[in-house]
Amino acid sequence: MTLRKLIAGNWKMHGSLSVLTEIDTIAAAAKGRDVDVAICPPFTLIARATGRGVAIGAQDCHAAAKGAHTGCVSAAMLVEAGAAYCIVGHSERRADNFETDADVKAKADAVIGAGMTAILCVGETVEQRRAGQAVEVVEAQLAGSLPASRDNLAIAYEPVWAIGTGLVPSNADVAEMHAAIRAVVGPDVRILYGGSVKPSNAAELLHVANVDGALVGGASLTAADFVPIIEAVSVR
Repeated sequence: MTLRKLIAGNWKMHGSLSVLTEIDTIAAAAKGRDVDVAICPPFTLIARATGRGVAIGAQDCHAAAKGAHTGCVSAAMLVEAGAAYCIVGHSERRADNFETDADVKAKADAVIGAGMTAILCVGETVEQRRAGQAVEVVEAQLAGSLPASRDNLAIAYEPVWAIGTGLVPSNADVAEMHAAIRAVVGPDVRILYGGSVKPSNAAELLHVANVDGALVGGASLTAADFVPIIEAVSVR
């Protein structure tokens, strides 16, 4: 079965009201293409980014529906703001905010329970890959992080050492990892590749077996970089 590809942009802590016109340009270029497109801007821009022709997502949420969690945002709040997707378990949050697999699972359950699609991130460090443990590490992350439901779920394989570095695994390494993930999640869950995806390598990466799209960081901030990645879906 061929899954419809998803190209999602993670703006991280970048962006302001003045750059939302980039989304308009992205939406115009994506219109009519056989691909799903989403942009995940900072929380402050979600409501203002909706209604521009592409799906809007969030970069994180709290697992609880409400409560004394200063500075946090619930999944229901994100839906109310207009979000249709939410990234959970990104390596930067696992490292910087000390999120465990159990934390990520709880967030993914909350996201799906609120009616959004969860983009659940997994990936190994360079030390783990050099030690030959990459697949083992990712399988362990999946075992601890997968939500109860596989509906409205996408997995993003993002090797930590490739994020923002310009380094990319070989096609064979990507294929091996995506096959291992596929064996765990089954045929109906989209598996995205992320980590230094850019216009120059998107077409090659997007046509590796079991790659159902991409989670794009820096190259999603401008239409000039992001649109060619969307267009690469149809390159053969």
